[in-house]
Order: sequence, then C-alpha cells, then structure tokens
Amino acid sequence: MEKHLFNLKFAAKELERNSKKCDKEEKVEKLKLKKAIEKGNMEVAKIHAENAIRQKNQSLNFLRMSARVDATASRVQSAVTTKKVSKSMEGVVKGMSAAMKSMNLEKISTLMDNFEKQFEDLDVQTSVMEGAMSQSTATNIPQEGVDILMRQAADEAGLELNMELPGPAQATIGQSTQASTEQDELSQRLARLRQV
Repeated sequence: MEKHLFNLKFAAKELERNSKKCDKEEKVEKLKLKKAIEKGNMEVAKIHAENAIRQKNQSLNFLRMSARVDATASRVQSAVTTKKVSKSMEGVVKGMSAAMKSMNLEKISTLMDNFEKQFEDLDVQTSVMEGAMSQSTATNIPQEGVDILMRQAADEAGLELNMELPGPAQATIGQSTQASTEQDELSQRLARLRQV
C-alpha cells in the first residue's frame, strides 16, 4: 500500500509540473500574439490567442487533477497510518494485559504514554489530510475569451485592433461613466442629508 502511496504522490507532482509547463507555454503564445498584432496579421494572432487559452485550460486541468490525486494520496496516507496505529494499539493492549497481570505501574504508565502519543500522531496526520482535501478549483473560460485576450494584447502593445467584433470593453466605458455619475449624485444627496 505504501508503494501505491508513493506512486500517487509522484503522479501529483508530475501533474503539477505539467501545469507549470503549460503556464510557460501560455506566456510564449501571448508574446507571439502581441507580435502578430503588431505586424497586423490577425489570422496568426487569432491562432496564437486560441493556443494561449488552450494552454491555460490545460494548465487548470492539470492543477485540478493534481489536487484530486493529492487528495487521494492523503486518503491512502490516512489508511496506512490507521493501519500502523491499529497494530500499535493491538500491541499496547496486549502489553497492557500483561502489565495488568503483573501490576507493574511503571510499565502501565509507559504503555499509556505510548498509546496517547500514537493518538496525537493520528490527529496530526488526519488534520493534514483534511487540509489537502479541502483544496479544489473550478473555472470555465467562455468562447469570447479569444477576442478579449486579443484586445488585451493589443492594448498592452499600444495598438488599435481593427476587428469587426462586438466587444464588452466598448460597452463598459459608457457604463462606468454612468456609474460614476450615479455615484456623484449619491454623494451629493448624502452631503445634503448630513447638513440637515
């Protein structure tokens, strides 16, 4: 069972490594995207944007799988630990029976201390396992993510993206102005109420 535990931990690390590799590849694709936009090559830019989003999704999937495998490894670790504690408790109970027959109080005290130590170890390992299992992530990238990423890359490069695509960035400018106007009105009303 400990061999399986080792394999699970190794698999979790491998998945985490693959996630980091995808993150690096995503950054490379974003750089290629910026260069393509600077050259005005929109078809190539779109391909690089799609590749960047694919790498990001793949990275998230690897992280998600790594977390699940790690949670499974924690459960296996708990089972291994429980098995060890059970054997130790078995030995302690047998030792206690023998000690009770001889009524050696010093030996009984030593056995009880060992018994308590085993329970403390089990509590620590259980809390570590619960902490590992509580970690999980779930995200979903919308289809329009490619267009948004292309706009962001163009903005960062200081270029205007000549695409005939409807964009949420254009709509949000008007909304933020309207929101700031409403905020100003609310601030004025609050100031008048405080004067009364």
